[in-house]
Amino acid sequence: MIYEGKAITVKALESGIVELKFDLKGESVNKFNRLTLNELRQSVDAIKADASIKGVIVSSGKDVFIVGADITEFVDNFKLPDEELVAGNLEANKIFSDFEDLDVPTVAAINGIALGGGLEMCLAADYRVMADSARIGLPEVKLGIYPGFGGTVRLPRLIGTDNAVEWIAAGKENRADDALKVGAVDAVVSGDKLQAAALDLIKRAISGELDFRAKRQPKLEKLKLNAIEQMMSFETAKGFVAGQAGPNYPAPVEAIKTIQKAANFGRDKALEVEAAGFVKLAKTSVAESLIGLFLNDQELKKKAKAHDEIARDVKLSAVLGAGIMGGGIAYQSASKGTPILMKDIREEGIQMGLNEASKLLGKRVEKGRMTPAQMADALNAIRPTMSYGDFGNVDIVVEAVVENPKVKQAVLAEVEAAVKEDTILASNTSTISISLLAKALKRPENFVGMHFFNPVHMMPLVEVIRGEKSSDVAIATTVAYAKKMGKNPIVVNDCPGFLVNRVLFPYFGGFSKLLSFGVDFVRIDKVMEKFGWPMGPAYLSDVVGIDTGHHGRDVMAEGFPDRMAVEGRTAVDVMYEANRLGQKNGKGFYAYETDKRGKPKKVVDPEAYELLKSIVVEQRELSDEDIINTMMIPLCLETVRCLEDGIVETAAEADMGLIYGIGFPPFRGGALRYIDSVGVAEFVALGDKYADLGALYQPTEKLREMAKNGQTFFG
Repeated sequence: MIYEGKAITVKALESGIVELKFDLKGESVNKFNRLTLNELRQSVDAIKADASIKGVIVSSGKDVFIVGADITEFVDNFKLPDEELVAGNLEANKIFSDFEDLDVPTVAAINGIALGGGLEMCLAADYRVMADSARIGLPEVKLGIYPGFGGTVRLPRLIGTDNAVEWIAAGKENRADDALKVGAVDAVVSGDKLQAAALDLIKRAISGELDFRAKRQPKLEKLKLNAIEQMMSFETAKGFVAGQAGPNYPAPVEAIKTIQKAANFGRDKALEVEAAGFVKLAKTSVAESLIGLFLNDQELKKKAKAHDEIARDVKLSAVLGAGIMGGGIAYQSASKGTPILMKDIREEGIQMGLNEASKLLGKRVEKGRMTPAQMADALNAIRPTMSYGDFGNVDIVVEAVVENPKVKQAVLAEVEAAVKEDTILASNTSTISISLLAKALKRPENFVGMHFFNPVHMMPLVEVIRGEKSSDVAIATTVAYAKKMGKNPIVVNDCPGFLVNRVLFPYFGGFSKLLSFGVDFVRIDKVMEKFGWPMGPAYLSDVVGIDTGHHGRDVMAEGFPDRMAVEGRTAVDVMYEANRLGQKNGKGFYAYETDKRGKPKKVVDPEAYELLKSIVVEQRELSDEDIINTMMIPLCLETVRCLEDGIVETAAEADMGLIYGIGFPPFRGGALRYIDSVGVAEFVALGDKYADLGALYQPTEKLREMAKNGQTFFG
């Protein structure tokens, strides 16, 4: 053994050939943490000092190669002063460069995922051989940063500027065949032949058949583009990527600028340019929010996994109520491998559900994500029925009938009599109390809420709602089924609106306030979209459905009369009474026309302005900042209340629920991280400033206490 550590070993394979193996003890994956970097330093030094070594193969002892840097250590590192952070980054890069500069050929044998620092380790090798099932990429822009271990330097010199910009700015994982096509790897083989292929490459390099020094040289020099080629390549790329990324995500464009700045330098000077730009991005609020979002997502997955121990396996499911929602649920279940019965009382309902599932599956085939044979299998896994005859073997039933408590209770009691004693019943309700619905059941312990968001196939969140009598097994089984469907489940406790809708309606309450002050709804939409929302509140109301919003508002007003009850008529009342229901009937705040692709396109409708005049109580001149605060304060404070009331267990779950469920701007990290970014004390002061707008704007006593003690939600 030449070197042995807790993350890396270096041992002889054959005469003169050694294997540098990453195998981090106590972890399921390899990652670059402080320990691994320190051991890589020692490993490279040990190889350098051993004159008998003629070649090095880099491999992994796990199913993945290296997943990247340890994100949990980023948070601490990024708080260091700029100079210290730059120095630390260059010190880490020196290890990769020293490995690259070894006087012997090196080959990376990529057996599985190699992302971020994992791919950058491979780029420092002379040759790369990749298993056909592996994936490689530089996803750092998704965290608001860009590659910091030489990725912006080595990749453009290896695969060309245009390809490198595409890989780095998109941040996606790339398949083996695509990596081979652009020259990111030198060979692709089946996984069982990876070791043999790596050995063959290294032997050919040792014998002189392959010139490893010539292969290495371009990575050490400046980019092979003249001044005009550079200008054309980089300026075009910056313009295109800026348009794709938008103004709130600076990392992709900054990555291109860094490649451009370093284009005329050799490796070592180019790495200094990369380090300076990396630190600049690391200090942004966007990076802080996106890294926080990633860590929250990891926490969510960990919590969901904890349910696996007691969850029952769902081999057959059912959905009650076909239509668009039922069809979407059926599609999601069948396409992810769980057969499902789809029941409705009407033949046309069944047909609508099947059409929806068929349409969604067809789109997957069109995009090459599914073969026609797989589509046929998925459709065959959806069994339409108008009776309960086949329900005896169902493990979970999702009720998705009309949002009316009496109808739901009747349907749930009916299905309970047709299923096994341990079958889980789940209601896809958006607002109705699970404990209330459970009163109609003989086995309320088997009953939970399972709230899907529309459209089902696109929205990643599922709220799993615990009623007063829901058992742990029922919750765990529903969470496991949601995961199996490819969703991100969050367990919340029962209350009107649960988490997401309870928080969303105060946001709409802020919108109503603005309209009552005579503010133009088109302006409000533009301001909130600029803030980062995918659509403004007027457009969102139309997409959700004015009737749905009207009903939901009444439920929330009944549940929280102290702050959500409204006096007098509102904009939603006016639209509802005029039968302007939004996109579903072509008229809401906006009117809707069909575009060339057959999709609804919103246009301003003078009639909407005329209707809204009746609800204006006073004309106020408000700034864009006033609009943002009027909308955001009630949403954020209701999220605080949900956490304080125990509706949701952690700040991470609250924030991820809003990002996954209603498109809260990811670069702002969620409502609670947004409060942290403003400053808890400053946010409390902001609430007090707008307190005349009502109880929704009044900070809680606990939040005041947090402000007084200098506490944050994410310390």
